[in-house]
Amino acid sequence: MRKALQTTSWLALIGTILPSGLYLLGLISLAGCRWTMLAATVAWFAATPLWMGREPRRGRHESAESATC
Repeated sequence: MRKALQTTSWLALIGTILPSGLYLLGLISLAGCRWTMLAATVAWFAATPLWMGREPRRGRHESAESATC
């Protein structure tokens, strides 16, 4: 789940940066740029808080001793 959220966050971050370059090159319209960046921003704010700043879960097979070190 964490990897899926991280991938979503990275793709959304790319979705906030890439449209401005495409608009600059004349490959998309201003309206397309705005809507793409808005959707990517919403996706980033939805996905990122669910994984960032949290410790990854430890596997079930690790001993309790290694968790205290």
